[in-house]
Amino acid sequence: MSLSEIKARVSAAEEAAGRPNGATTLIAISKVQPLDRVETVLDQGHRTFGENRVQEAAGKWPAFRERFDGIDLHLVGPLQSNKTRQAMALFDAIHSVDRPKLATAIARIAQETGACPDLFIQVNTGEEPQKAGILPADADALVATARAENLPVKGLMCIPPIDEEPSLHFALLAKIAERNGLEGLSMGMSADFESAIALGATHVRVGSAIFGQRVPT
Repeated sequence: MSLSEIKARVSAAEEAAGRPNGATTLIAISKVQPLDRVETVLDQGHRTFGENRVQEAAGKWPAFRERFDGIDLHLVGPLQSNKTRQAMALFDAIHSVDRPKLATAIARIAQETGACPDLFIQVNTGEEPQKAGILPADADALVATARAENLPVKGLMCIPPIDEEPSLHFALLAKIAERNGLEGLSMGMSADFESAIALGATHVRVGSAIFGQRVPT
């Protein structure tokens, strides 16, 4: 499937949900993708990309930024505390703030540098022990902690369990966001982004449907 086909499906899903065209940001997930595939999507004019690992992004995106203007880079994978400073310098948005300690570290570095990426708090809506994200019951407290640190919290992010109906998790995330006055909803991937858009997603994360299957290194 091509980038243009995915964009057409995003627009159709927005229209079906009665949402304005362009209400959803399409993040092209370029993790573990060959550079030529990423360059092809850049050549087509797309500028919003997502990466899972700080180190991989650091080896890939500085060179692309030199050649392409307007790149908007999002970290969608877990962030280790020791990579926080590097991530904040590299990414325009971090979708995986999932613990008070990380929020505090981001705030300290932001105060030092005078800059901070947009932040999304990751909620483990399925309460899966192997998955990153704050538990739903603790999400309000983490939002409050981040706000107390004057951090630019734009919204929430989730990755539903693979064996459960994703729309239930999207609805839960939307409910948590609404009660906290947050507009951003980073939810929905290649297999389910249309149902995420129907439930208010502002950012959808699509990888294999744009680039093809990943090529592990």
